[in-house]
Formats: sequence, C-alpha cells, structure tokens
Amino acid sequence: MQRDDALDNVSCLFVNPVGQRRADFQSACGGVFSQLRVASGADQARGLLAREPADLLILDLERCELGIDLAALGALVAERTGKPTLVLCPFTNARWLPALMAFGPIDYAIGPLRAQQTRALLDARLRAGFPPASAPASAPAFAPMLAPTSAEEELHNLLALRSASLEALSHADDSVRFAERLCAALSGWPGLVHAALFQHRDGDLHLEAEEGVAGLHLMALLHREGRLLQSPLRHAFPGLLAAATGEFTLLDAPEKAGEPELAARLEGFGVRMVVGLPIPGQGPGGPRGSLCLMFDHARAFSRAQLQALDDLAQMAAHGLRMAEVTRENEALLARVTHLATTDALTEVANRRHGEHLLEQEIKRARRYRLPLALVSFDIDRFSQVNDSFGHPVGDIVLRTVADTVRALLRASDVLVRSGGEEFLVIAPHASAIDGLRIAEKLRAAIEQVEIPGCDHVTISLGVAQLGESESGDLLAVRANAALARAKRAGRNCVELAMS
Repeated sequence: MQRDDALDNVSCLFVNPVGQRRADFQSACGGVFSQLRVASGADQARGLLAREPADLLILDLERCELGIDLAALGALVAERTGKPTLVLCPFTNARWLPALMAFGPIDYAIGPLRAQQTRALLDARLRAGFPPASAPASAPAFAPMLAPTSAEEELHNLLALRSASLEALSHADDSVRFAERLCAALSGWPGLVHAALFQHRDGDLHLEAEEGVAGLHLMALLHREGRLLQSPLRHAFPGLLAAATGEFTLLDAPEKAGEPELAARLEGFGVRMVVGLPIPGQGPGGPRGSLCLMFDHARAFSRAQLQALDDLAQMAAHGLRMAEVTRENEALLARVTHLATTDALTEVANRRHGEHLLEQEIKRARRYRLPLALVSFDIDRFSQVNDSFGHPVGDIVLRTVADTVRALLRASDVLVRSGGEEFLVIAPHASAIDGLRIAEKLRAAIEQVEIPGCDHVTISLGVAQLGESESGDLLAVRANAALARAKRAGRNCVELAMS
C-alpha cells in the first residue's frame, strides 16, 4: 500500500490486546504513517513510547475491560502532554468515553469500523490538520467531528435541558406522564429529533413514551413476533441494548448496528445517531430501563455533555422511583381504607362505615326529596348453629348469607354487617313498599340456600322508611323494632316498622 507523501512524517502507536486486530490494523493502515508500531497493552505501549515518542496514539477498546484497563490506558492519555489520542470505541462500550476524558483530551470514533472505514477515517482526520512530527504541537491535532459550539452556548443549552428535565419531575406521580414530560423536554435539545423512555414492568420492557419526529413510532419499528424488543434488535438498537445490559450505548451511524432494515428506516426519518442511556435501578439488579436519544447528525460529545447525559439517566431513575412510590402509597392507602371500612369475614361494609354511608344517603334523600328505606335482618337461631356445628361452620354461614344477599341487591344498595349475625341494607330511592319487596326477595332466597355441614338457615327482617325529620339512629331503631316483631311472629318473615 502506497503512503501519501504529505503524511510521511506522522508516526503512530496502535494499542489493542487482540493479536488479529493489531495485524488487521497494520495491514489496512500501515501505509498511512511513516512509522506504525503496535502494542498489546498499556505497559508495552509505555515502554515503546519511552524509547521513541509517537505523533498519534490510537487506543482500540475492542476486548478491553473497563474495570481492569481504565487506569492504565487513562495514564497513557494523561502522559501525552498535548499530543493527540484517538480512541476507537465499540458502540456498546460508550461509557469508556467520559471515563477516559477525565484523564485528558481525546478524540474518538465509534465502532465497529471495517478496515477500509478505519483507513478513510485516519486519512480524513490527518488531512484536517494533524501537524508533522517536526512542527510544534501547540494545538489539538484532530478536528472534532463537528465544529463545537462556544462554551457559553453549550452551558446555556445544558442548563436549559436540565431545567426542562427538572420540570418533568413535578409530574412524577405517574410513570407514563413523567416519561411523556421528560421526552418532550429532551426533544428541545439542539440536534435531538426524537426521545423515548423504556421501562421494565411486569417482566418485560415497555415503551412508556416517545416524542419527536412525526410518524416515527418505535413500538411499530421495533416490534417483532408479537412482542416488543425481540432479538436480534436487543443487540442492535441502543435504546434496547442499554435497557438490557445497563451499558451506555452510542451509535453514530445506524448502519453500524448490523440491522440494515432498521438502519434504513431510521435514516428515512432523518436519524443519523442514536444514544442509549441505561436508567439505573435500585440495588444490585439490572437497569430500570433506558432513555433513547436520536440526533439528526453524528456529533462528538464533550465531557460536560456526557456528564449531562448521565445526570439525565439519574433524573429519569429518580422520577420513575417517585412514580413507583406514589403508586405503592396509593395501593397502601386503598388497602388501609379497605381494612378500615370493610368487615374482614364477609367483605361487606363494617358497622362504622355503614353508619357513615347511612348519614350520606339520608342527606342525599333530603336534598333531592327522595325516599330511603332501611332493612334490618339477622340469622335465625345463629347461636345454635355455632353450638351445634362449630364456629368454622358459623363463619361459612355468615359468608354465604352475605354473598347471597349482595348478589340480589341493586347496584345502589349497600349491605352492612352491623353485629355478629346482624345486617343492614341501605336502599336509596326505595319507599316502604319497595323495602318490603326487597326484604321478601332476600328472605325467600336465603330459605332456599343449602350450606354444607349445616341445617337450613333462615333470616328475619324489619323494614323502615326514612321519616321527614328522622335521624339515622332513629331510623335504625324503628327497623330493629320491626325485626324484633318478625322474630316474635315466628321468624323467617318480614315486618314493616310503624310510623
């Protein structure tokens, strides 16, 4: 391979732990440099650089381990003293970038890159302004992928993004509403054309919200075989990959994902770069989900911008956790309310709640001048049931009577367990005659019920209609007096209260 004379004085050191990748790079790019050396790791690279400096250091992160190799490779970056360092970073390992930027300035390119793509990249970067070895290296050798904005403009954009994202937290009482607000906030970032939030729920990954390009619907785009998010897309689309693995993923060209159809459709919507940010979960488990950000051009991120992306993921985790806590609190409140208002054995309203409901219905009846009936009943000779068959059978009788009565009542009627074997039926919009019909229907139904392990059970009932100025207590007294007359009349019958 013939070398360009304009680049005759540029030397390079390539670092990667895999022998075949070093050989492939030498084969593809050896002709670009006046001298190309290779090293398997940071220690060997440091030794080579000590003997003879290199104009350009290329760190190929394929097969490198962040937890093992970061400190050593970062030290190489720190020791460069202004000379350029190019990082070739797999799109699934983008979290390397802010970590290495902490050691010093770097340029980077996102992989995978084929041999000819790498050669073309180097040619372009070197022609853009890399000085020869003899020239003073007073300026960064590599031009960024895009001309950077001013520091003031970048700061303004990041502050605006943070402010808009914080505003979304005010709607974190509901996960979907929070996700919608956050995606809407993110879509205002310059260059960002579409944002989406994925969350793990009920054993699967769900698209909670998306905002941006009209007609771009990720649910349809990523749907496979009746479900969202099937392989191979888990290994090709940054938003899904980040949610599945917890890795920060940066894809600066959709075709690099290895999904040609997906790449073509994304490019058709003007998407040129996709970033997947894992949303951290609680504890040692996997991520809670991911943020997926799509840009209309490939751009290089500064360290401040990468930190802002990490802050966004943390903010999303906070918002989703707040929504989860709100949902848990609402469920707890519902449970506490249920326990406070419901009889544990029969699952009907308990006495205290029944008294409250009766007062509400009395107020409504008076406001709208509507009739209201109260039916009081109890199970005949219930103590004999407990004595003869035991309390477990007695509990079955209570539940059976309650279930049978509840099934026969109107939607507006309320069944209340007011005592041991004593019940009330609050019947809105019901006159005394209506109450008698209801009571007789209940009596006849209970008489026909068969309860295993027990003789036939009957009930006695008393009916009263609300008087013009009558309180709930007095109404209950009259209904109970009618019930007492029914018992004296031989039980298993209905009596109407006297005015």
